[in-house]
Amino acid sequence: MTVGVLALQGSFNEHIAGMFSYSGRLYFCFSLKRLGVIGVEVRKAEQLQNVSALIIPGGESTTMAKLAGYHNLFPALREFVKMGKPVWGTCAGLIFLADKAIGQKSGGQELIGGLDCTVHRNFFGSQLQSFESEVSVPEIAAIEGGPPSFRGVFIRAPGILEVGPEVQVLAEVAVQSGGTANFDSVVESSEENSGSEKNVIVAVKQGNLLATAFHPELTADIRWHSYFLKMVKETSDEASSSTASATKIISLLPGPPKYDLPIYQQ
Repeated sequence: MTVGVLALQGSFNEHIAGMFSYSGRLYFCFSLKRLGVIGVEVRKAEQLQNVSALIIPGGESTTMAKLAGYHNLFPALREFVKMGKPVWGTCAGLIFLADKAIGQKSGGQELIGGLDCTVHRNFFGSQLQSFESEVSVPEIAAIEGGPPSFRGVFIRAPGILEVGPEVQVLAEVAVQSGGTANFDSVVESSEENSGSEKNVIVAVKQGNLLATAFHPELTADIRWHSYFLKMVKETSDEASSSTASATKIISLLPGPPKYDLPIYQQ
């Protein structure tokens, strides 16, 4: 199994190598390499042909979009998604996968799309408002085991405002009114989210797409990467099954027609 990591900008190395530096100290976390999976950097469209799945890491989404446009990657990335290949977007990667994004810089940015949701680009505020929080993850805990919560690292993180009917919500965080720079202006009141505290969606899944507003690659918790790799394996197994079924069908098709013609003799 080979998983590509879009390596234009951002935390692509953290997904592959399992280490990062902060304030002069070196930290080790779970990554593809430590899970025994081959992770390769993807910078060109043709490299997508050699990977089973793709991770779009966190980073500066506008810069990543400009670089992807410069290298003409968007058509190939959209085709990769349409083919049903598993794709996981973290933070900026979530923005890339969304069908609609608001709160963008002047002029906006190009998106890959495919994920039926609307995201706010910097919902949780600026770099100075970055934070860590325990996030309830019942689906992940049910499949991967471990505690019912996950330590989410939110760095100038987006928030998911709306999701379509086929999108599965995997995690939410409670946010106090006025607790973020964009809270009151973009979150509408509802019976479920009444009062001064509202739940904001921060992780979703739709078919072959997985997206998190936080950075699992910056923690030592293996479960999100393991969850994604299970998606990759399931997709691979389905593809193998489809190929086997197609081969069986072809083998059952009648051969060329046989004609009982008279034999001409001199």
